[in-house]
Amino acid sequence: MFFKIFTFGCKVNQYESEYIRHLLLDAGYEYNEDESQCGIFIINSCTVTAVSDKKCRQLIHKLRRQNEKAIILLCGCMSQAHPDKINDFSQCNIVIGNTDHTVISQYISEFIKYGKQIIDVNEHDREKEPFEKCKVSRFSERTRAYIKIEDGCSRFCSYCIIPYARGRVRSKSIDDIKDEAELIAESGYKEIVLTGINLSLYGTDINSNLCEAVEAVAKAEGIERIRLGSLEPEYLDENVLRRLSQIKEFCPQFHLSLQSGCDKTLKDMNRNYTSNEYAVIVRNIRRFWDNPSITTDVMVGFAGETEEDFKSSLNFVTSIGFAKVHVFPYSKREGTKAWDMSGHLTNAVKTQRAALMGEAVEKSRKSFMDTQLNTINKVLFETVSDKKYFGLTENYTPVSVVSEEDIRGEILAVKIIDIKGEMCIGELL
Repeated sequence: MFFKIFTFGCKVNQYESEYIRHLLLDAGYEYNEDESQCGIFIINSCTVTAVSDKKCRQLIHKLRRQNEKAIILLCGCMSQAHPDKINDFSQCNIVIGNTDHTVISQYISEFIKYGKQIIDVNEHDREKEPFEKCKVSRFSERTRAYIKIEDGCSRFCSYCIIPYARGRVRSKSIDDIKDEAELIAESGYKEIVLTGINLSLYGTDINSNLCEAVEAVAKAEGIERIRLGSLEPEYLDENVLRRLSQIKEFCPQFHLSLQSGCDKTLKDMNRNYTSNEYAVIVRNIRRFWDNPSITTDVMVGFAGETEEDFKSSLNFVTSIGFAKVHVFPYSKREGTKAWDMSGHLTNAVKTQRAALMGEAVEKSRKSFMDTQLNTINKVLFETVSDKKYFGLTENYTPVSVVSEEDIRGEILAVKIIDIKGEMCIGELL
């Protein structure tokens, strides 16, 4: 029987979807991207925003309309965070959360045999839940692999539902990270991205730290580049950054979540840093690496954000000089502390502020791209279109070059000679 997986959300979900794919392939099922050929659909859901929930529900309805007899299995953060909203899941045959993916093939077999809906969403154990034993050696992407090294978050930002969906911090052991990196290297990958729900907190539960995880991956023969997924500005002090800078495989690309550049708003969000502390981290990054890129997420229109607060955030974001910024308006999430806060803004105000922030960060993006002109970088090439090969530099700048030879999967030196839109144009050296 053929199956297809639909993945919403973050890199952790993408990793877990690959893990699910391996589990089902091992159980004898076959993967197929053609929906008309599939009898099983896996929806790995995200619940970070209300929009995420809506997209997942819409997909469930669409798949059920198209195939009344298909087996629809819902897993991931939406079902984990909202197990009480059974009406949202009524068209699904199987509903689990994200605590144990190994039950998926078993439940599919049970449904095929008995035809009865299965709902089994187990709560996260706050005290002694282990890191889920998961290992993936092959990915849909040809050139980049992922290792989930951390799960859960213990910070409880006032706007965020994720600690309820993912539980508390749990870390993969250094030995398991090293073993998985070696398997990935044996599969031919040259680049590994380490990912987690709150990656900066890696190791706080097992007497380890993020530097040790990166160093473990660097020992895998054949791995030439190591990246980090999205980071919270925690534990990234001068010593940590200095240690990372000494790992030659480490790529100086930092997606350092900001959310707001206004200290009052950061406090209301229950973030654990000030704008000045964030700026110090940025300065240290630029001190230890010659050509790093720093990207971020910025939320506008949080509950109680005044016009003065927004301008303070706008000025700070502009001052940093980000390579790229994801700007998004705040949306209420039931079950979070911010849900009951006063001072919620209208959609019109949030939309206006998002547009103003978007204009400012676009100028920063262009300024960063200008700094890449005439630099020489190593690019890992991934895709091709009409002899134009596309890849990413060590600092994640997108580059296009023309080549008569197939250079996909290769890391080559490139000089950046032009910029067109969001793409740098390079020439092979």
